[in-house]
Amino acid sequence: MSSSAIIYLGMDVHKDSITIAVLPESAKAPTRLDRLPNDLVKLKRWLERTAQGGALRTCYEASGAGYVLHRALQEWGYACDVIAPSLIPKRPGVQRKHDKRDAADLARLYRAGELTAVRIPTEAEERVRDAVRCRTTFQREILKSRHYILKFLARRGFVYRAGTNWCTPHLRWLEQLTTETSPLAPEDRLVFREYHALLAYKLQRRDALDRQIEQLALSPALAATVGRLQCFRGISRQNAMVLATELGDWRRFERPGQLATYVGLVPREHSSGPRERKGAITKAGNSHCRHALIQAAWAYHHRPLLSVAIRQRQQGQPPAVIAHAWKAQQRLHQRDQHLTYRKQPAIAVVAVARELVGFLWAVLQDGPMPVPAMT
Repeated sequence: MSSSAIIYLGMDVHKDSITIAVLPESAKAPTRLDRLPNDLVKLKRWLERTAQGGALRTCYEASGAGYVLHRALQEWGYACDVIAPSLIPKRPGVQRKHDKRDAADLARLYRAGELTAVRIPTEAEERVRDAVRCRTTFQREILKSRHYILKFLARRGFVYRAGTNWCTPHLRWLEQLTTETSPLAPEDRLVFREYHALLAYKLQRRDALDRQIEQLALSPALAATVGRLQCFRGISRQNAMVLATELGDWRRFERPGQLATYVGLVPREHSSGPRERKGAITKAGNSHCRHALIQAAWAYHHRPLLSVAIRQRQQGQPPAVIAHAWKAQQRLHQRDQHLTYRKQPAIAVVAVARELVGFLWAVLQDGPMPVPAMT
């Protein structure tokens, strides 16, 4: 084999092992299927020996393993792509799946050009993105703690009837249940205090993280993007940070439809011949962005209005962006009212979120997108 030949490597990566299929460009099937420990030193030596037969082109699926392997391969001088798992072609008739077959399929499809590579964030982008995701995790944990409290009290016959849960009077009522004069039994009071303290701790840590994220949002590299996103109704600083850190460079999407597909807001389709059938949304894209967009879309159920909060967020922003955001309010409210009359609100809000994607894409085609490092 000449040194100018190309060798395609499909790697099935796990925490403790890496299965590699070696497929030269002229071979019909992989010539080697090796299983290595997930150790970068041993992997580098193996690649150096394999590279003596030609230039290496490597790929592996995006997973919880992250991008450590990709960055190591790039540092060693090997071309590497991280593949979107949801876009890998599948053969319905194949009912067997194991590491060697997966590695061989990756190598074969990679050589054929049938795989779609994902965008690799920088280490600085990952750090900021993980901070925003951590805040989302805290929000889920807070919801769990609230459920613990309400369900425990309901089992003991204590249900708040004087208003809605988690309003100020309800919080005072919960605080009274932790005191010595609480009608709860001593053993129940002990359990309730622990649940109450756990919720207070999670709220405290979330608020502390919010202050750090607020500082990141004001950094020069993120301020322009976050500021433009916040001009739109329903997009608070938290939602704006989710969209900014998850999507990175919005200009890589040539059309709004590509962005809608990326976040999984386009409908499934199963059409054949003259019959055209579309179903629910694919949900095949970035779930963090999809959740933030659907949250924002609920705000367009209300009539167009420039509230005090929106006016404050729009201060200092380009007039064209502000005008675009007002146009979005009018258009999306009309769309929501039209669809809600015909369909369920949950279906209508997804359609509104899909159209909101187009408005956001339009105002972020010339804004700076790099993400700063955390300090």
